Amino acid sequence: MTSTDTTDLSRRTLLAALGGVGTSALAGCSFTDREPDGETTATDPDAARRLAERFAPTLYFDRAEPWLPTDPRPYASEQDGESIVDGFDALDGYHEQYAASGEPPNPTVFYNAVEYDDSPLAVVQFWMYSAFDQFSTNFHWHDWEVLHVFVDTDTGRPQLYVASSHSRKVPNNEFLDPEPEMVPRLLSELGSHSSALSVNDEPDGFQRLPGADLLADITNSAITSIEALSELPLAYGLPRDEGARLPYVVPEYEGAPVYEHERLPNVDRDALVPDELTVRSFDALASPPTDLPERSTGVVFRYSGREGAPGNASTATSSEGANPDLESATDDTYDLVPTSEIEHLTDFTGPQLSFEFAVPQAAEDAIAGHISTTGAPWGQPRYENPAADITDSNHRAALAERYDAIGAAAPINTVVARVTEAVTTDDAPDQEGLTTADATVEAVALLESDPVAVPTFEGVAVVRDVPAGDHRFTVNAPGQAPHSERLSVGDSESDATATSGGSETASDVTTTDTTTSEESPTTVDEQTAPASPTTAESTTAESTTPGETASSSTAGAPTSSADQRVATAGVDGEIPLVAREDARKLEVDASGTDADLTDLAVEDDFAGRLYDAPLDGSDAVYVHRGGAYTTEVRDADGALGAFRVNPDPDASGALRIDRPETGKASLAAFLASIAAETRDELGALLDGELSTSLDGGGVQNALGGLLRAFDAIVEAASRAAERARAGERGNADQQLQAVETGLERVLDRIEAAGDTVPEPLTNAAQNRIAQANRRVTQAQQSEKLS
Repeated sequence: MTSTDTTDLSRRTLLAALGGVGTSALAGCSFTDREPDGETTATDPDAARRLAERFAPTLYFDRAEPWLPTDPRPYASEQDGESIVDGFDALDGYHEQYAASGEPPNPTVFYNAVEYDDSPLAVVQFWMYSAFDQFSTNFHWHDWEVLHVFVDTDTGRPQLYVASSHSRKVPNNEFLDPEPEMVPRLLSELGSHSSALSVNDEPDGFQRLPGADLLADITNSAITSIEALSELPLAYGLPRDEGARLPYVVPEYEGAPVYEHERLPNVDRDALVPDELTVRSFDALASPPTDLPERSTGVVFRYSGREGAPGNASTATSSEGANPDLESATDDTYDLVPTSEIEHLTDFTGPQLSFEFAVPQAAEDAIAGHISTTGAPWGQPRYENPAADITDSNHRAALAERYDAIGAAAPINTVVARVTEAVTTDDAPDQEGLTTADATVEAVALLESDPVAVPTFEGVAVVRDVPAGDHRFTVNAPGQAPHSERLSVGDSESDATATSGGSETASDVTTTDTTTSEESPTTVDEQTAPASPTTAESTTAESTTPGETASSSTAGAPTSSADQRVATAGVDGEIPLVAREDARKLEVDASGTDADLTDLAVEDDFAGRLYDAPLDGSDAVYVHRGGAYTTEVRDADGALGAFRVNPDPDASGALRIDRPETGKASLAAFLASIAAETRDELGALLDGELSTSLDGGGVQNALGGLLRAFDAIVEAASRAAERARAGERGNADQQLQAVETGLERVLDRIEAAGDTVPEPLTNAAQNRIAQANRRVTQAQQSEKLS
């Protein structure tokens, strides 16, 4: 939605919602409330080396990856008596070395190992450094990714793999009880280097769900309370490997693409993610891009000291698997170095970057930590306490049951939405009805209270560990109009209810305010809660004891976490986006009305309710030009009003509802409007080209009777509106009773018309009659006349 007093921006952008960051009042936090984990001690160097050599992962990188894992020390310099790595030095030096040798410079993986005090649980971490990060939602100098391997030192068995994703707000890729003899494998995401796991017999592919003969590559839990997500493990995964389209953006510095800077003489456009995967702005596209290439492996790195690594006599170990499709990939090795040798590097620095397209300065400042640099790993809590990086509550619960050193999980708030696309449907008359389809391109979600831009996976947006309080949730995707809504997240079931359509449903969270804005989704006004807010029905995953390995029949099967409170954004957890070329702004102008309007909802004849949100004064929402809509408003007294909106698909500009009213008169006028619209479309069958196909007689009479029935509804509904405005309650209700009777008669006559009426129009008429039946009941029950 967009308010009349908003400040226009030059373009809609994926980060436009950040203009209002910091305005929400927030309370509570979950991670800080959980049971504390035990203290850790650095593992003996020899034992740490043995762990590192045993679990040193094999790394798979995209064919288009510019920044392979390297050693940052050649790019270090002294600054104020401290050793730092400057972003310009690292990026330019890396490409200079790469160009000179033709090979990735200094392939290196660093390791760190700690043991939990008074516990057999140890963790070996593998840290991978890249000189730069370029992605859809962020970019920055330097990049550190990590794999944690939790190991029981009494049994020698690995307990849990945790591979880092984009941020703590995105679920990591985790696997409980991996096969002890397996060499861990990481599939690195292009540009961002987010690490997906590969633990089954297909080393070069990510498997989110178990197959007939394959384990899933993660054991993360699902959210069973949302039907569309009930079997989808919530983990970032590897979108491009799963067939998703994921466009990248180009970072800018000082008003020009970063590769044009004078301090980067060895960096040109070809040094970044390739053009075919890049969009120069999200809003410059009329529709989502469809020609982005999927992932393919270009380089495989193995630990140089492992038997079977390139240069050693023997072949690759069977535990790593074999894939003939990898024959074209370059097989290389990396050195394994303890992080203690680089802990003297106190900082990894670099100036704040910016987006190539127009973004408010305040927005970029708000996410400065995500477009500048990531800092040193040894300054992060997870460096000393790797359990801080466990993002799946069931995995934490399993380890807490096995080891006293791991604190039990605390309930956390998670915001979830399934992002889809609104498209026309063949079930409706041409350009008069929609359906929702799976997203063809991944989107970006943003929670303003913690400005971390979160990419979707398989069209699902998940933001974890959301503090209780009010938030704004924004979704954008290239070539599509943005969506923004307010969320009110509670601490427990007793804290919140969600209200819509007069019904009240207890929920873990209350959702409110679905909004979109043409130019500035930051300043959009509120909208109401989804019609059916969902309370998470969860179960706790069964955990295995140390020494037990999950069987192939159950490993990877998603479960819902008992420690996760779920807030669903959108309507019933679904947010349909509209392609920019099809988007029309539906404006509701409440100026001059006496009613204090509080809520707005929009329903399509075929797709159902698409938006449901609070209304404050004059607002707007994006709709698809190929839909046919019922727009509903509610006032502070709970009275409803309804209006018919059927866009001309060939027209442009905004649609407008002036002086929206509530009460019996408004609902009656809507009934007259929707009946007249349907009557006119049916009448065209007699007057238009289709009339020649009618066989006259009974068919003509059936259609004529149907039209007369609609005429009677239009007349009765119009009179009801007039009587209501005149204050004649009894006469208005008498006419509404005639409308109700007429709707029953119309249904009978549609059946009698048989094949005379084309199926799409029959479908539309039946859907509209169902809508009218709801509204005539509301009109009869309305205490307010006009």
